Amino acid sequence: MSNVPTLLGIEKPERKPSLVEAAYDAVKQAIRDGVFPPGFQGSEQEMAQRLGMSRTPVHQAIIRLQSEGMVELRSKRGVVISALSPDDMKEVYDVIIAVEGMAALLLAEQPREAREPVCRDMERLNAELSESLARDDLLGWADLDAQFHARLVRAAGNGRLERIATVNIDQSFRARRLTLHLRSKPTGSIAEHQRIIDAIRAGEPGEARQMAQEHKIRARDMIVDLLRRYDMKHL
Repeated sequence: MSNVPTLLGIEKPERKPSLVEAAYDAVKQAIRDGVFPPGFQGSEQEMAQRLGMSRTPVHQAIIRLQSEGMVELRSKRGVVISALSPDDMKEVYDVIIAVEGMAALLLAEQPREAREPVCRDMERLNAELSESLARDDLLGWADLDAQFHARLVRAAGNGRLERIATVNIDQSFRARRLTLHLRSKPTGSIAEHQRIIDAIRAGEPGEARQMAQEHKIRARDMIVDLLRRYDMKHL
């Protein structure tokens, strides 16, 4: 087992993810993947059994997910997976636009030696995104796209910004998956990603923020339009 130094210079075992964190990740992934779809209701015990976990950490995970707006705990009805309307989704994307724009700005302000490894990581992910589209692997593209944007936000170095982004990106994931096969292949996203990377690499904070925000504005408008056009009222 690897050790990490503390501020006092004393080494301690590296912390393993807790059972609650594991349950939180499992329940959230099940919601994202539609295992527990919008409107699903069931007991905590039922959800724990379906995930192969014990009830106590699942209960704690559900309390956390309730604070993030992904589930509701109702008396006599147990857990209900929250449904989002097109208007809700627009609000979610409005937050993502602001957060990712600021993340791109903060990253572009960092020293070049800090920016460059991140730019290389993002270019690697962008190349994998292009390969997924060439294979018509839209689900793979969606997963990689989420990684690309998570890398951008994480690299900004602002923990509060990252927490806000994570909650809202998780909520947007359902809409993105539902509309994957209703829109044209998102080939334009590759070039838009590269413009974000180029602005960050050049150390242009204003340009980086603008590129990041315009990219997400286009995604918001397209996805919300599809949700309304196909009358998807409960995501």
